[in-house]
Amino acid sequence: MSISEATKKQGGLAGVVAGESAICTCGTGNGLNYYGYAIEDLAEHCEFEEVAYLLQYAKLPNANELKEYKSKIIASRPLSVELKAMLKLIPKGVHPMNVCQSAVALLGTLEAEKDDFSDQDEKIIRLLGVLPSVICFWHNYINGGKEIDFESKEDTIAGYFLEKLHQKTPPAEFVKAMHCSLILYAEHEFNASTFTARICASTKSDIFSAVAGAIGALRGPLHGGANEAAFGLISSFDNVEDAIAGVNDKLANKELLMGFGHRVYGLGGDPRNAVIKKWSKALSNDHKLFAISEAIENVMKEKRPSLPPNADFYSASAYHFMGIPTEYFTPIFIMSRVSGWCAHIKEQRANNKLIRPSSNYIGPEPMKFIQIHQR
Repeated sequence: MSISEATKKQGGLAGVVAGESAICTCGTGNGLNYYGYAIEDLAEHCEFEEVAYLLQYAKLPNANELKEYKSKIIASRPLSVELKAMLKLIPKGVHPMNVCQSAVALLGTLEAEKDDFSDQDEKIIRLLGVLPSVICFWHNYINGGKEIDFESKEDTIAGYFLEKLHQKTPPAEFVKAMHCSLILYAEHEFNASTFTARICASTKSDIFSAVAGAIGALRGPLHGGANEAAFGLISSFDNVEDAIAGVNDKLANKELLMGFGHRVYGLGGDPRNAVIKKWSKALSNDHKLFAISEAIENVMKEKRPSLPPNADFYSASAYHFMGIPTEYFTPIFIMSRVSGWCAHIKEQRANNKLIRPSSNYIGPEPMKFIQIHQR
């Protein structure tokens, strides 16, 4: 079967190699690795900033490099007067993903990248620092009319986000769990949002436009929004028995269950799932939602073994146990994946060719034009 025949049969460019990248292995038999480092090792031993540095500069930082990198990110947290004014105009009820996309687009006008991209690393650091502030400023303003400040004793993105979201010092285990989640979500090869970013970059567009486009792709429930949908499923059941019966009914009705299956992983499943599941269990304090989650997973393992849980499934309950509102699950994804997007933008720019695939035309044959008075 040719590539075009396979694509036509499977749809969604499944199985099509769209380029080369040195950043990540994903679903190739080698597990999930960032620049050769196993995701399990990174998630256990690193702060997110170490992994963001790895993705930005293709090497893990030493202690001094990490300290300097974190200092630059901290200095990039404050919002300008103009950005705060825009966020205040966005009403309650708007999805935070659209808030983030609007903020990034505005940054492209207020803090434009140089035409030769010589300041791209500075802009990446700015995005890493500012995105948690955008989310937390808007959240606190629309829910309490309060303008938060950007001073914090928390020197990491994980701790800073949790502190500013809840306006109190976060428990240490929450910060560790958030580091883990941010690391797991940081990079994942040519996924929909990353490919969107690379397409934008291939046109020689600026980094803010490329990231804003990627956020648009991440917004959908078949990509980043799956963690919100997964929590909707889990929280819809009152107990384990209801969950087992309900999932069986959904499977009988051939409904799609979000949080299960992944385009690039086979029966071995998503390696990120086992890592975040441990944190979900640790944070649950025997809450019924974890038992419900496991019950759903067990039903799927029995009835749909080809669809093991992915990273979104237990991430949803882990976020809930940290007191994070469901609508912020996917914006957390942005805070993390911006590191991967920007790594790919840099890589695309380093050896750029316009990404412009072709399509197989399936429309009508050429027809004779009929003027309007004869139609």
